[in-house]
Amino acid sequence: MLLEFTDKGIYCPQADVYIDPWRPVAKAIITHAHSDHARWGMKYYLCHEKSKAIIQYRLGNNISIETKKYNEPFTINGVTFSLHPAGHVIGSSQIRVEYKGEVWVVSGDYKTENDSLSDAFEPVKCHTFITECTFGLPIYNWQNQQDVFSEMIKWIKQNERLGINSVIFAYALGKAQRIIQNLYPEISEIYTHGAIENTNQVIRESGIQIAPTILINKESNLKNLKGKTIIAPPSAQDTPWLRKLEPYKTALASGWMALRGARRRRNIDKGFVLSDHADWKGLNSAIKNTACETVIATHGYTEIFSKWLRENGYNALTEKTQFEGETADISNETA
Repeated sequence: MLLEFTDKGIYCPQADVYIDPWRPVAKAIITHAHSDHARWGMKYYLCHEKSKAIIQYRLGNNISIETKKYNEPFTINGVTFSLHPAGHVIGSSQIRVEYKGEVWVVSGDYKTENDSLSDAFEPVKCHTFITECTFGLPIYNWQNQQDVFSEMIKWIKQNERLGINSVIFAYALGKAQRIIQNLYPEISEIYTHGAIENTNQVIRESGIQIAPTILINKESNLKNLKGKTIIAPPSAQDTPWLRKLEPYKTALASGWMALRGARRRRNIDKGFVLSDHADWKGLNSAIKNTACETVIATHGYTEIFSKWLRENGYNALTEKTQFEGETADISNETA
């Protein structure tokens, strides 16, 4: 096999390189900067140029890291690799691997809707496609994002008229910037928790433009913030920092908000169904457009999704990984 699933990660024996390894290895190609895909301890990292700054911010400036552009082929011991847009977050990539005419694609995490910030997903022709299926059930069917943001703006303005702060929980890399970019300029003043603003600053310093935001700090005089829009990581819920923003209402932007009772279980006032992962239709269209013969499903509804694919003519398999999809994004992204 061109790629193998090992106890360290997805491994290419011919090139002696891993893709998104979860244990320390000598050489790693990274699909994107979320913590379940870009981990500390590798001797050498390779990623897309837009991921470099945020990976260094999270893992340290002293790591050995090389970058490539999209569609820029490079060869390791006769194996040709290239990075292609995954549409998940800024700099996210699918990894194309070719050796002796055989082509595999590792999707990483991806979404097929253009979020107006990340480079839009591009299907890549291959023989074998390794796909996430975080939302691999027919119940997950996303609204057009502009409809979601129109609903979000309506909620914010209603709170604003009542002098109530609107606190929207979103993970620090990806969802936060997507929300900021799509609320602005309709919502011209957007305040941020330090975890969000630190990430924004790294992104801006790397040359990527995102809408202006205002850091909430002691100088902001928290008690005088009334009717404002605030983006914070989920870890800020039920903290002293949040209580200083009273009066407020809370919202969570996540694909999991499509599940009945999810908002109540998380003790959130409002849920917006907005995900940086492909929904059921997106997964199926992405796979179809690769023209692949074999699909390997990871992290998500793997057994159900692979069974569906087999019933529709694919050679579909499942593999276990330590990737967690939006579970990791919501719970762990506080940096």
